Amino acid sequence: MRRINWEGVFPAMLTPFAANDTIDFSMFEKNVTAQLAAGIDGVILGGSLGEASTLEYEEKIQLLVFCVEVLKGRIPTVMNIAEQSTRVAVKLAQDAEANGADALMVLPPMRYRSDETETVTYFKTIAENTSLPIMVYNNPIDYKIEVTPEMFEQLAKTPNIQAVKESTRDVTNVVRMRNRFGNRFSLLCGVDTLILEELMLGADGVVGGLVDAFPAETVAIYKLAKAGMYKEALEIYKWFMPVLELDIHPKLVQNIKLAGVQTGLSTEYVRAPRLPLVGEERKRVLDIINKAIATRPQLPDYLNLPVLQNA
Repeated sequence: MRRINWEGVFPAMLTPFAANDTIDFSMFEKNVTAQLAAGIDGVILGGSLGEASTLEYEEKIQLLVFCVEVLKGRIPTVMNIAEQSTRVAVKLAQDAEANGADALMVLPPMRYRSDETETVTYFKTIAENTSLPIMVYNNPIDYKIEVTPEMFEQLAKTPNIQAVKESTRDVTNVVRMRNRFGNRFSLLCGVDTLILEELMLGADGVVGGLVDAFPAETVAIYKLAKAGMYKEALEIYKWFMPVLELDIHPKLVQNIKLAGVQTGLSTEYVRAPRLPLVGEERKRVLDIINKAIATRPQLPDYLNLPVLQNA
């Protein structure tokens, strides 16, 4: 059974576009290079923030192949699965494995609100048709399907389902999952505004959004928390919070791409039906981003901090 280390900071990568609505691979590489320099632990491709809903199937594979070549095995490449049918989800999982993906992040069925049995069957069917490790994305706020502890009891019997992107926005779920399953599942916080809280409760890592624009600050919070330096982490977190709140918004893609433009790590183009921010809305978001850039904190030598055994 294949495994990856589901610990650390995993950016949900933006998919930068050029003016002609094609993927801007040069900008994507620039962002990945900055993420590596900041000390991230893996990348996730084609997620919600990566505009999975408007990426064509072939584009997802092209992005994967390009990313695998850029990373050259230094950290894991995780492919997102967010499809309308089980058949297509299985095909993408198998094609991702054939094209160098190290793991998968799997959302529940899109467009259909499946019940408990259907949801569990969907996850298990994908897992049974690939050898890749899988992280289940649990986000009932945005996708209207909650993967309950009872459902995870059933999924625990499938060995390559190894991790959970915890996005229920109930931080006590970290403790609840630990009490019920111990370390059977790795737990990664999937909500930018809850990163420090869930790390302090024992989450193994972070699937971040604003890390796309501010990689060093995100990794610093993670490293400081894991070193037990909560006061130092909190100071950065307090500075970061107004920007992190741009992630919990229907226009998170536009918001984070605009942040990436301001830090030189993204283009602003989005794929229709999304449209770029304009007018007062754009000004408001820019004001938040530019204030953060102007007051950017000096970071400690976070890459060389000790890690507490039980942090």
